[in-house]
Amino acid sequence: MDGILIVDKPAGMTSHDVVARVRKLARQRKIGHAGTLDPLATGVLVLGLGKATRLLEYLTGHDKRYLAAVMLGQTTTTYDAEGEVVRTYEGEWPSREAVEAALERFRGEIEQRPPLFSAIKQGGERLYEKARRGENVDVPPRRVIIHELHLLRYAPPLLELDVRCSKGTYIRSLAHDLGEALGTGAFLAALRRTASGPFTIEQAHTLPEIEAAARERRLDELLLPLGAGLETLPAVRLSPEEARRLAQGQFIRAHTPLDGMVRALLGDELVALVQYDEQRRAWRPVKVLVSEPNQRT
Repeated sequence: MDGILIVDKPAGMTSHDVVARVRKLARQRKIGHAGTLDPLATGVLVLGLGKATRLLEYLTGHDKRYLAAVMLGQTTTTYDAEGEVVRTYEGEWPSREAVEAALERFRGEIEQRPPLFSAIKQGGERLYEKARRGENVDVPPRRVIIHELHLLRYAPPLLELDVRCSKGTYIRSLAHDLGEALGTGAFLAALRRTASGPFTIEQAHTLPEIEAAARERRLDELLLPLGAGLETLPAVRLSPEEARRLAQGQFIRAHTPLDGMVRALLGDELVALVQYDEQRRAWRPVKVLVSEPNQRT
């Protein structure tokens, strides 16, 4: 099977756990994901099956959207509910106006320091491995973009946020930093990814739904086509002969040059991803996805 499967990841499972489960259900080894979710988190996890695994690298850079529950009053080592409490606040809770004012400084492009307990590699080793040994590690800040940040509900000490952000944003760090800005401390109590690029929670299937589809041998009905999520890339239309040549790994003449990665389509079928070769004035196949193009246009 080849295609994109959107999973509603349950809490308590790693992204790798989900991939392993779907591999078993699909009886297929060639499955990967387009962006990790913490075990605590639920929601949209984008999987690629078969040939779609070759396209996952073009799906990882999308913006993400989350619903986040943030608990004020305590700071933890991991910035979430699973860490050790290192500080407790005993003062009055800030007003809603104070929370809104604090949120304003996190909108737009910001510098954010990832949590020490994270999978980022430093010196060839995961940060969480160093943290578990009690090592003091300097984690350099990163530039990320918070496109949207809305306070949905505030019932002290709990607040709920709707966040749309760039790739690489840590919502755990956002929760921690918000707590520091308010002077109360805070940690991420719950997180749900509601969108990853064009893929939304409405398209996602729970593991029980996927298990049922596998039992009934209709798992392929849950898959989105190979080109799903690549609609922002420019496209060129192929003749059946051009599609056949591309499928064989040959260059084809380019009538109108385009920059970057380009989708080569025969009708609605994604035949290959191509790039313009200036010297040859032709499309160079980068990733060929079919061996026998559908001759219907």
